[in-house]
Amino acid sequence: MTAYTVHELVVPATMDDDPGTVRAFREWVDVQNRAEVSITGLPELLWTPEEQLPYLIDPDAPSRLFLVRDDEGAAVGAGSYGSKAVADAPNCWMAVSVAPEHRRRGIGTLLAEHVEAVARQQGRTQWKTYAVSRQVGPAAGPGYLRAPTGFGVVPEDDPGVRFLTGRGWRFGQVNRISRLELPAGPDALSGIRAAATRAAADRYRVHTWAGPTPRLWQTDVALLLTRMSTDAPSGDMAEPEDAWTVDRLRTHEQHLDDGPRTMRTVAVEDVPSGSLVGFTQLAVPGPVVQPVMQGDTLVLREHRGHRLGWLLKVVGIETIERDHPGHPSIITFNAEENRPMLDVNEAVGFVGVGSEGIWEHRPA
Repeated sequence: MTAYTVHELVVPATMDDDPGTVRAFREWVDVQNRAEVSITGLPELLWTPEEQLPYLIDPDAPSRLFLVRDDEGAAVGAGSYGSKAVADAPNCWMAVSVAPEHRRRGIGTLLAEHVEAVARQQGRTQWKTYAVSRQVGPAAGPGYLRAPTGFGVVPEDDPGVRFLTGRGWRFGQVNRISRLELPAGPDALSGIRAAATRAAADRYRVHTWAGPTPRLWQTDVALLLTRMSTDAPSGDMAEPEDAWTVDRLRTHEQHLDDGPRTMRTVAVEDVPSGSLVGFTQLAVPGPVVQPVMQGDTLVLREHRGHRLGWLLKVVGIETIERDHPGHPSIITFNAEENRPMLDVNEAVGFVGVGSEGIWEHRPA
């Protein structure tokens, strides 16, 4: 009978770190990626080790990585644990992946119990995880779990759904994974830009930049990132505020700038106050065969209703097509209940290609 053991990895500081450390990290990414694409069938969603690393070394929210090996030393499972560095943080994030050819052998359970033990040792009381799904679009009836938000479903027979349900996790929310084929339709873009510009009028002004945030806007971007944890849709899963300071922003952006992707930011300024009130960020890979990933996107609650989300979306697409031509697509994730953002996505040509369930567990 094959024996499996869990090993905690040293997260490399760079991809030029100790060769053994980097090799193990590459194995971790490989298991994670193979597990994901076996479910979604979407290789466009995958990130290379070089692209993933900058997001794992935030000193304010460090990641711990775990690899399961069999008794011959092969990597067969990959897990992660992330939480704020402060001792009294209530929440944490976990992930468990098993190489497709090694599923249903107890590896996921072994790894989950190990990562959950870390959360208990740290006193975390709100655990969250994400599980990708092959589901595209609405569905109803037997065989589907509907999110408590009333928007979105996941198939009950998805590997992640079966695993999390069996371990007592609660299904909370669905993110739609959408893809825009590039180049986008110019007529749709121009029409939406015109409508958004009229709604924004003279009160709002758009700014764009590549790489780290200019010093002028660092305080505002730190606030926008903080509000991502409180203003973005999260269903009934209360999300503690994740406070960003200017120092944390600078450190994080330096790591990103050292990585292989270029971060493009589009932001909207409220002209009367001189403050940024909305932004979106797009991670642009070097190879043009890879898609652009649209990440954090937010308009502050007090400035919604002026089609600023439409403006951010269109200017982001225009920026990519002008400054980074040749990429096949833009990929984005949005909460299924976020109808205003899904409306603009659909209007410019985004098409749903998959989904992601968000799950929560609150240990007794």
